[in-house]
Amino acid sequence: MNDLQLTIELTKHPKEKPAADQLAFGTVFTDHLFTMDYTAGRGWHDAKIKPYEPISLDPAAIVFHYGQTVFEGLKAYVTEEQEVVLFRPEENLKRLNRSNDRLCMPEIDEEFALHALKELIRIDKDWIPNKEGTSLYIRPFIFATQPYLGVAPSATYTFMIILSPVGAYYKEGMNPVKIAVESEFVRAVAGGTGSAKTAGNYAGAMKAQEIAEANGYSQVLWLDGKERHYIEEVGAMNVFFKIDGEIVTPSLNGSILEGVTRKSVIELLRHWGIPVHERKISMEELHAASQAGTLEEAFGSGTAAVISPIGELFWKGEKMTIHNGEIGPLSQRIYDTITGIQTGKLEDPFGWRVNVFE
Repeated sequence: MNDLQLTIELTKHPKEKPAADQLAFGTVFTDHLFTMDYTAGRGWHDAKIKPYEPISLDPAAIVFHYGQTVFEGLKAYVTEEQEVVLFRPEENLKRLNRSNDRLCMPEIDEEFALHALKELIRIDKDWIPNKEGTSLYIRPFIFATQPYLGVAPSATYTFMIILSPVGAYYKEGMNPVKIAVESEFVRAVAGGTGSAKTAGNYAGAMKAQEIAEANGYSQVLWLDGKERHYIEEVGAMNVFFKIDGEIVTPSLNGSILEGVTRKSVIELLRHWGIPVHERKISMEELHAASQAGTLEEAFGSGTAAVISPIGELFWKGEKMTIHNGEIGPLSQRIYDTITGIQTGKLEDPFGWRVNVFE
């Protein structure tokens, strides 16, 4: 870890905490945040934890005009033994730096960032809900702050971490979601920014999401931007299919986000001796499997929902029902295992769980 020093200023006006059974997703924020600045030639400096407050930026800040910003999402949990734990935070920080590199932004010191994150959670630990299905969502993000109307990397940046107690991501909970296959719009192409977690990817996806929701679907399943045949990912999740007893997930091709939960699902399945094939899979192949009755399960994986079973896909005017619109046994087993490891209900043979107070 570098020689950065972390200063702490505690709030004098604590907020009222919401009831755990009233939590939505991403609407309430804790008492404190972490912030650190970057200046070219100086590096990262002025790391501090301070009361949660609005950001003040120059109207010409590069982030507003040229979109230089990246973010991450992870969670903290309270275990049955009342320990506060994180799930694979080092993977999120590695990915944050990969996103930084793609957007021409300065890398952070991952060890220091984890130290600062732990300290922030220690300070706001009473905000972590302990009702089943709840957690403390963690949002690290970095944005360009230099006031300059020129297309060039910023000379200054701010790195922040905010915390939000959350309930379930989908109102359906673990009930299978309905997803529309997107054939008109494109999320990303190889060589673009699809493998980075940057705001523009999500802004560009909103139109298709809006249309899907208007038609009764929770999310959009994106196809490749070149041929519009090959499955890539769901709006907020990577995606897996069980076809004739085999697990298939789209291979990382430069336009798909490398999910931490995706990686965990693959490692878990291989630990169980279940082979996972990372390869190209077309909608035509998936439709044929559905017609033949060999499309046995489908589910998304992501930090927010962990595992989200897919009960229906809508493609070219046709509804493809999966596992009778019910949760499949493998989806349930993966969900139970990962959430069990996250919350300390199950042993962690992989070393994924990180204790905040150690």
